[in-house]
Amino acid sequence: MKTIARARRTGPTRSAAGGRRRAATAAGLAAAAATLLASALPAAGAGAAGGDPAGGDAAGHWPGPVASADAAAPFTLWAPRLLEATAEGPRHRVWVDWGVRAVAGSAPLEVRTRRTDWDEPITGTWTAGDLSGTVPPGLQRTFQGLTHFLRVEIRDRRGRLVQTRRMDACFGNGAERARPDAPATSPYPFGCPWNPFTVGSVQGVQAGWAAQLAFDTKPLRLAPGRYDVRIGVNPRWADAFGLPQESRRLASVLRVQRSDHEHPSGAQHEHDAPTARPATPSAPPAPPAAAPPATDAAGSAAGPRPDLRSLPAHGIELNGRSTHLRFSATVWNAGDSPLVVDGFRRGQQDVMDAYQYFFDAEGEQVGHQLVGEMRFHRANHQHWHFQDFARYRLLHADRSVAATSGKVSFCLANTDAIDYTVPGADWKPEGTDLSTACGTPGSLAVREVLASGSGDTYAQYRAGQAFKVEGLPNGWYWISVEANPSGNLVEHDTTDNVSLRRIHLGGRPGARIVKVPPVGLVDETMPHGFGG
Repeated sequence: MKTIARARRTGPTRSAAGGRRRAATAAGLAAAAATLLASALPAAGAGAAGGDPAGGDAAGHWPGPVASADAAAPFTLWAPRLLEATAEGPRHRVWVDWGVRAVAGSAPLEVRTRRTDWDEPITGTWTAGDLSGTVPPGLQRTFQGLTHFLRVEIRDRRGRLVQTRRMDACFGNGAERARPDAPATSPYPFGCPWNPFTVGSVQGVQAGWAAQLAFDTKPLRLAPGRYDVRIGVNPRWADAFGLPQESRRLASVLRVQRSDHEHPSGAQHEHDAPTARPATPSAPPAPPAAAPPATDAAGSAAGPRPDLRSLPAHGIELNGRSTHLRFSATVWNAGDSPLVVDGFRRGQQDVMDAYQYFFDAEGEQVGHQLVGEMRFHRANHQHWHFQDFARYRLLHADRSVAATSGKVSFCLANTDAIDYTVPGADWKPEGTDLSTACGTPGSLAVREVLASGSGDTYAQYRAGQAFKVEGLPNGWYWISVEANPSGNLVEHDTTDNVSLRRIHLGGRPGARIVKVPPVGLVDETMPHGFGG
């Protein structure tokens, strides 16, 4: 579960042709960016991309069918003129890298969406310089991307429609500079949130940059041959972004070739394996000091502070023998400061004293406080856990305790983007996976951080981390997820630390069943090709 961003198929370049394709792609993106920039800033001209009036670049590369843009367009579409793919196996399975990009002009495109309540639809706003608009309620159904943003039509050489495909899009995917004079870096998050109980998200394309919109993990079934492809923006999304009619669709040619080899029987194709979300790329978190503070508490915690909140349990299921109830739980930081906990080892013991650190609005350290312990877990996890970060309990209908999870200690990591619209949210947090956040057996000190806007999700796959329900009667229960159960951590508000999820246990011993009513309008379906 310690992952957060979409991935697409990539592979090494096998010939000079691959280099030429990449050069053509870069030239085309630069031409698209220059087109949009020229429309917004006429003085800049189209020469920034080295383009000619016919659309080719100085090297003679065709940049692809670039949709025309004007000053009213927050972005322009780009796609290669020629798409190539291979039909594999007797069923002619075809994976296509559509190459569709949204290219920002002289101003960055930023989309902010939120859900004010589980029973309310997602709404939001977008800006691009002086341009702005809204995301109407219900248009974006989940935070995993812009729902059904693109529609692809594939026709054979006779003009017959043979395939259609609707695809979600994420402005945080595949960010790349589209012109040489674009800013060197982008401030925007990588990917889109996957947690079903995400509260808010930010997507963006830096000025002069491009985002790859179409990530398709499902194969098509197409016989070898040439096809005409029409790629268009969903009219509702095009209206929301104010795209002119001529900027809403692109045309490409798809050439499908027959595979020159077959996979041995039983061999797994690289596409058959679940596509994992790589963690947000970032440097490891700064190490703590080598020695603990001289005092248990010092300075002030009156300024910015974290605010720990629990999300409803999700991914709820019984194990194969129906003796244990599994679930995933997320605790996130809604405060205006990161939660920073440093552990300092007690001599040669497998225990550390844990201190929480406080920072002012400028990020300067202003105080600390002893808040508990970290212990090294050798049996299963092989890293350092902070004690008393969260507590999981199964409650009877009357809220009395029916069972308690064996999970009592945690390694803090920024696994999920929960709400990047909160003040002070860190859009590119460090420590997004356990290898960078939790230390090793030989660690003298460990720093664990939960950034503002991010959450830490634990999947309850081990029996010791799930509820034992064997012997419990059928009926209604609550799964309680509680942050900071001992109250040792300093935070803005402790009244929002507990979340409850209602479930029903039924069936008979050895064949129990669990029913989980939905929470408001939240869609808990994981996208194809993703797991956790």
